[in-house]
Amino acid sequence: MIKTLKIGKKSQIVLPASIRKKLHISEGDEIIIHSIGNTIVLVPKPKRYADYMKGLHAETWQEDNPDLYVNKLREEWKNSNTY
Repeated sequence: MIKTLKIGKKSQIVLPASIRKKLHISEGDEIIIHSIGNTIVLVPKPKRYADYMKGLHAETWQEDNPDLYVNKLREEWKNSNTY
């Protein structure tokens, strides 16, 4: 969805209702702004970062069992006597 915004007094912008509804943004919510080159990116600030990060890079563990991997590392650390 592409929309055009106009910069108002005090450098304010108004997000179109269709985008606010789609992204579940309401009054009082915070927005994170990034500038990447000549591009401005607005991202809703997650209510809880734990929920936002859940599943991040899940593809890394598609072929491995993360529990087995962590347990293996713990055993290596215990046996190394360097902790």
